[in-house]
Amino acid sequence: MGTLASVQPTFDRVAINLGPVPIYWYGIVIALGAVVGLLIAIFESKRIGFNEEYAVDVVIWSIPISIICARIYYVAFEWDYYSQHLDQIINIRQGGIAIHGAIIGAILTVIIYTRKKKISFWQIADILAPSLLFGQAVGRWGNFFNQEAHGGETTWSYLQDTLHLPNWIVDQMYIDGTYYLPTFLYESIWNIIGVILLIVWRMKFNPRRGYVFLGYLIWYSIGRYFIEGLRTDSLMADGLRTAQVVSICLVIFGVIMLVIRRNAVRYLDGSKKEAK
Repeated sequence: MGTLASVQPTFDRVAINLGPVPIYWYGIVIALGAVVGLLIAIFESKRIGFNEEYAVDVVIWSIPISIICARIYYVAFEWDYYSQHLDQIINIRQGGIAIHGAIIGAILTVIIYTRKKKISFWQIADILAPSLLFGQAVGRWGNFFNQEAHGGETTWSYLQDTLHLPNWIVDQMYIDGTYYLPTFLYESIWNIIGVILLIVWRMKFNPRRGYVFLGYLIWYSIGRYFIEGLRTDSLMADGLRTAQVVSICLVIFGVIMLVIRRNAVRYLDGSKKEAK
């Protein structure tokens, strides 16, 4: 390792410049997560004989709506700043979107779409849950490129010798003269594990409809609660970390709904009609 003064971030925020137009890593990462998430949804739709066009339509609609809702959510909790900088409200190139806002947007999209098409909300929510969680896992790497959503101060030794992170991550965690905990990485790994568990659960154990989606809410929220406690840039309300409060509420909601839906149709049981 060189001296601290010589440490430079591994990546610039801008991936390439197309003439005067900069293409940011943040946008590339989000687009990649969306594309792979869509492929996962298409695969699962085909596997269970569900009309894949429904999954494609919902994903296509939910991406822009989720980004808009994520930005609105973030701006709402940072209104003291944005009320004085109105021109920055739509500027997301430097980050500034909230995952919980994106989740709200995605759920609203599915609710409206399924009502319009008269199909089961729970079935399509189950299909899309791993895709959404995978998109969140990939999206956290946008925070890596932007050097944001990190934890508290740490040391090079802890990152290199204790966590055994590669140099390209360690160097990117060196921000304004200080090393920081890579909480974006913790959440990304937690989400990837969740994707694997949800897919295995769905393919091997034929859960009741709605259980995969509710399992997603519970799994993500548990991880987010603890990881959020390590971050230095949490959105706050009345002295509380909003992400932790929302996570607790989602876990409680998920558990209650698991109990309520304990007699629901099982995922691959095509002999019964599933309620919307």
